[in-house]
Amino acid sequence: MPRKTHTEKRDGKGRGGVEKRTPRPKPKIDFTIDSVDFKNVVLLKQFTTDNGRILPRKYTGLPAHYQRRLNRMIKRARQMLLMK
Repeated sequence: MPRKTHTEKRDGKGRGGVEKRTPRPKPKIDFTIDSVDFKNVVLLKQFTTDNGRILPRKYTGLPAHYQRRLNRMIKRARQMLLMK
């Protein structure tokens, strides 16, 4: 007869008893995709970190088509030295 290995109750924690991290808050931005332009630096900075890295779709919540367009505009603004 096989022995029972998992007799203790699970408390809902992950591996090693470590709780899950809280997700990064998604930006609450209401904009039209036409307003995404490399000259609109205020809007583009909301999709970058303090270090200047572009936030992934996981955090922005944008559809893939809009995220690609956003990435293109951020890189273009960097090239024109409008943002770092």
